[in-house]
Amino acid sequence: MAKPFRMLKERMSLEQREQAAVRAKELIEEMQRPEFLLSQPLKLPCGATLPNRFAKAAMTEQMADPTTNAPNEAIVRLYERWAASGAGMLLTGNVMIDRVCMENARNVAVEDERDLELLRRWADAAQSKGAHLWMQISHAGRQSPKKVTKQPVAPSAVPFQRGSLKPIFGTARALAEPEIHNLIGAFARTAAIARKAGFKGVQLHGAHGYLISEFLSPIVNQRNDSWGGTPEKRMRFLIEAVRATRNAVGADFPIGVKLNSADFQRGGFSEEESMNVVRALEAESVDLLEISGGNYENVAMMGPDSTRKREAYFLEYAEKVRGVTKMPLMLTGGFRTASAMADAVSSGAVDVVGIARPLCTEPDLCARILDGTADAAREFDIRTGVKLFDDMLQSFWHNHQMKRMSRGLDPNLSASKWMVLAKGMAEQVIANPFARGREYPQPAEV
Repeated sequence: MAKPFRMLKERMSLEQREQAAVRAKELIEEMQRPEFLLSQPLKLPCGATLPNRFAKAAMTEQMADPTTNAPNEAIVRLYERWAASGAGMLLTGNVMIDRVCMENARNVAVEDERDLELLRRWADAAQSKGAHLWMQISHAGRQSPKKVTKQPVAPSAVPFQRGSLKPIFGTARALAEPEIHNLIGAFARTAAIARKAGFKGVQLHGAHGYLISEFLSPIVNQRNDSWGGTPEKRMRFLIEAVRATRNAVGADFPIGVKLNSADFQRGGFSEEESMNVVRALEAESVDLLEISGGNYENVAMMGPDSTRKREAYFLEYAEKVRGVTKMPLMLTGGFRTASAMADAVSSGAVDVVGIARPLCTEPDLCARILDGTADAAREFDIRTGVKLFDDMLQSFWHNHQMKRMSRGLDPNLSASKWMVLAKGMAEQVIANPFARGREYPQPAEV
């Protein structure tokens, strides 16, 4: 009797081992699937945890009240829609630190607590399904249009060299030292208000040619004082803004930075300089670094044909950055397939995948990738055939879809490209001769 029982026991153990091996193989395969990899939470250095590896990247909404620059029902409805996007983090578009030097006349601006209840409604709507809403905090610097700002400010009084931009933007005046300190304080003040309103994090916009990026640029920052002249001095504004923000929000609140890998301009902010800034930001305990590139004078990486180029370029740069920092990295720029997103995360090159324009046409894309019902963003040919118009149309088209969602409508993918282009140019490109831009008081020290 003992021998048959022992044989049965051995046979059962073999079957169990085979079943365990099959299950282990299935688990390994499941863990390699994009939806599994991208659904994993991410703990940040400050202790906060993002629900998954998707972020709705920043896109300028341009929906605020143009007289008060307060958030409104349109923005609340838009973020109610994105609350169900599946992205674990929702990053706002440019929220300006004051109402003078803005990227667009309809930006939200937060310089005090006058709109605190509206900001709370925005945060509540965006976070109603578990996502974390982060406020992108910015100052446009010299990239504030004439119809918004009579005379913008920048590190130095350097005009745009690109001819097509000169009619749109005035020549900035150089900031005086007291103004620089005031602006650093303004970044921190806006961040503190964001936390009070219920936002779960902030990102300082240090890319795309806005003020922080201008301080980093050897082309725009031609100062020879303690704010310019060497790479270390040029990064001082960013580092002091990060420190002031940390003091304002506390050690347990996430702070991110958006940084250019390069300006793609001869003599501009280089990849080598950006690596040094990355090292400095890690020393300041930044929680999430987003990688981007370019500015208004060089949009070569922003056109309709550049999606794959951006994905390849920025991923290669992210891999270099990973070699010098352990900071969590977010990469936005060209990702369209779930497999490419998952590969970037599994390789360790990036921790968060930023999705921007696809969420204007497919607002639930991340959720469908996570539940396995989608494996890529849909491809759209948004071109007129005229390159000059097509670069602008990319922005106008997706902003058009955002505005539809802000009215409670679905995206309209069959909208006339020419009508969207004409409306966008009328609103954003063609200067209004009757518009009277805001201005700062002239400083005592220039």
